[in-house]
Amino acid sequence: MEKYVFIETYGCSANQNNSEIISGILRQSGYELTTNEKIAEILIINTCIVKGKTQSKIKRRIQDLSKEFPDKLMIITGCMPQTDKNSILKINPKALLLGIHHIKDISRLISDYRNNQVSNPAKFDKSKKDLYLSNINEEKLCSPKISHNKLVSIIQISEGCLGNCNYCKTRLAKGALFSYDIEHIIKSVQSDLQNGAKEVWITSQDNASFGLDRNKNELPELLEKILALKHNFKLRLGMMNPNNLYPILDKLILIYHNPKMYKFLHIPIQSASNKVLKDMNRPYKIEIANEIISKFQKEFPNITIATDIITGYPTEKQEDHKLNLEFIERYSPDVLNLSKFSSHSGTKSAELKVLDVKIINKRASELMELHRKTAQNNKQKFLNHELKVFVNNKTKIPFVYEARDDNYKIVLIHSKDKSILGKNINAKVNQTGVHHLVGETA
Repeated sequence: MEKYVFIETYGCSANQNNSEIISGILRQSGYELTTNEKIAEILIINTCIVKGKTQSKIKRRIQDLSKEFPDKLMIITGCMPQTDKNSILKINPKALLLGIHHIKDISRLISDYRNNQVSNPAKFDKSKKDLYLSNINEEKLCSPKISHNKLVSIIQISEGCLGNCNYCKTRLAKGALFSYDIEHIIKSVQSDLQNGAKEVWITSQDNASFGLDRNKNELPELLEKILALKHNFKLRLGMMNPNNLYPILDKLILIYHNPKMYKFLHIPIQSASNKVLKDMNRPYKIEIANEIISKFQKEFPNITIATDIITGYPTEKQEDHKLNLEFIERYSPDVLNLSKFSSHSGTKSAELKVLDVKIINKRASELMELHRKTAQNNKQKFLNHELKVFVNNKTKIPFVYEARDDNYKIVLIHSKDKSILGKNINAKVNQTGVHHLVGETA
C-alpha cells in the first residue's frame, strides 16, 4: 500500500521552496505525494505568520482538517510552530510540529514518531517534540526536491535577518541572519539549471544582507558568480531592505545591466513616513528608499518596482497616511504588498493601542485604489507593442500561458501551441490590466 502525503503551502517563495524540499525528501523516503487530502496518510501544513488574517485562515484550516480526519497524522511546519506552538496544540493536541530550522528533518520526525508511540500520538515523547523546534543553522541547499515548476529554480541564500522591527513576528520565528555558503549556493543553482530550470529566483528575508553576518556584503559577488554560469537563464532577485541595499547600490545597478537579470526591484518601505519608520524600528529614512528607486528607474525606465506597506500602524497619523499616498503617486509601484496592521503577540508593537478598524480599512482602500490606477497607467505604454518574453508557466485557464518580459512584467498569452512553454518568444500586447499585460504570439 502506498503511503500518500498531502502538503499545503502558505506564504513566500522561501516557503514554497521548503515544501519542494519536504516533497523531495519524502519521495526519497518512499512516500508518494497527492493533492487529495482524503487519500493521504499524512497531512502537512506549511504555515506563514506575516499577516494576522493569514494566520487565522491557517488555524481554521488546521481545525477543519483535524475534525474531518481525526485519525490522520498531521504535521505543522513553517514559521507558526516557532511562535504559536500552544495555540496549534490547543486546536490539535496530536499534531507534530516541525520548526523552520528543521525542514530537512521531516523523514526523521516521522520515523521518531512511529518508533516511539505509534498507537497514541498524544503521548509522543516531549523531548522529541522540542528537538524539532530548536534553533539551529540549517542550510537548505543541495537537498532532494520536487519543484512545483521545473522551469523555476527557487534558491534560498540565507535564513533570518539583522533587523529587529517592532511589529515583526517572522524575526521571532527565523532568528538572526545565517548566510549560506556561496559555493553551496552556486552548486545548487548549477544543479537546477542542468535539470532544465530557465529562471532562478534568489530569495531570503533580506537578500541585501547576504554575508553581513560574516562582516562582508557578499551579494554582488554571489550574483556575479551565478550570472557567469554557462547556461541560458534569467535571474530574479527578491526582496532587499533599503538600509542594506544602499551601500551596494552602484554595484547592483552595474550588475542589473547583465541581460540575464530581470529588471525587477523589490524594496519594502513599510511606510513613507520617517516618524512611523522610527516607531517601527526600521533603521533607515524614506529618503534612502527614494534615492534607490529613483536611480533604478533612471537607469532602467521600464523596471518593475515592488514594495510593501503596512497601513494603520498604531502611531500612524493622517499626515503619515498622506505620505504613503504621495509615495505611490510619485513612484507608481507595479506591485504593492499592502498589509493592514495586525498585532502579534511577543512583538513590541503588541503593547500599542490599535487604531480603529474603520480608519485602517479606509486608508487601505485609498492606498489600493491609487495603486490600481497608477499600476494600470504604467502599462499603457506597452499596448500594441511587441515584447520579447519567456513563457514560464501554464495557467489553469485552457490555452493561456504566463510569460515574463525582461522587466518581469506578467504577459498572459493565449495559444494552442503547447511547445511555447519554456521558450523565449515575441508577443504583441493587445490588452492591459492592473497587474498584467495580455498578448498573442507575434
